[in-house]
Amino acid sequence: MRLLPLTAVIALAVLPGSAAAAAGTPAAGASGFTITDPRIKESSGLAASRIHPGVYWTHNDSDDGPYVYAVDSATGRTVARVTLTGIGTPRDVEAISLGPDGQLYVGDIGDNLGGTWDHVWIYRFPEPKQLADVTVRAEQFTVKYADGARNAEALMVHPVTGRVYIASKSEDKGGLYEGPQELSASGTNVFKRVADLPWVTDGAFSPDGGRLTLRGYFFARTYPWKDGRPEGEGERVDAPWQGQAESVTYSADGSTLLFGSEGASSRVVAVPVKPAAGGSATPAPDPAKPGAPAAPGPAGGQGGGGFTRGAAVLAVGTALVLGAKRLLRRRPRGDA
Repeated sequence: MRLLPLTAVIALAVLPGSAAAAAGTPAAGASGFTITDPRIKESSGLAASRIHPGVYWTHNDSDDGPYVYAVDSATGRTVARVTLTGIGTPRDVEAISLGPDGQLYVGDIGDNLGGTWDHVWIYRFPEPKQLADVTVRAEQFTVKYADGARNAEALMVHPVTGRVYIASKSEDKGGLYEGPQELSASGTNVFKRVADLPWVTDGAFSPDGGRLTLRGYFFARTYPWKDGRPEGEGERVDAPWQGQAESVTYSADGSTLLFGSEGASSRVVAVPVKPAAGGSATPAPDPAKPGAPAAPGPAGGQGGGGFTRGAAVLAVGTALVLGAKRLLRRRPRGDA
């Protein structure tokens, strides 16, 4: 588990428009749940099931094994644990996302040693149709970044195109990385930088694919998604203050954002989605064929100018944190 130092908490308090500024109780009518399973102590990702209403998939950060848990939001209880085979030993699992192909994508993409591992992994398996403890064989995909190794905690699968994106985690040079049109289990999948980002700990696409919500320790914002890229400065989300803010997902119908954190008996907080400018809250999409290519973005792969101001604001908070160790370092484990 990684803990925020006191200086980071102070930084949160001074950041304008940050998640800390909206640290109060979520809007009336919103609902959430508490994860009650004592095995889930470092919930680091969330994904809403599309075939099991009210169920959310999650996993531990590390030191747990190849497990993914289904949690019923009505009770907070685990209703299934999936054991993955065929993938070796996970190192630092940080994110989970459900693709339009009905498969769950698990991101073993963390690297607390700041880019020590020259590759990371994505695991993929079909969402189980029945909720029960089960063992499944997963596909394993090797991932490298075009501009070198880095730490990351956010993996998002676009719900229409099926394209996979990873957001790296860095105080001053985070980025959004786009995977190939289709992942290959036989070769290396090179992810290319397409936008600059602030310090991101998780992200999620709206069910129709029209918006991308990103969260970090210091902010939460929703951006229009156009031509395969986030657009503009985005809109601040009234996310709750959570001491170890690790995850975000949309509800299956797109009406609510769910924010999670690490820790035993951690609380998942629901925040109603604000209507898009000139429209209503994002509806769930019609079934779409996976794997369709996203439209090309700006030349040069750095088309994230809209994130510059957010990154600058984040720098104010991180400047107060640099003097303290924010992460508990872990020695790298062997490859799978």
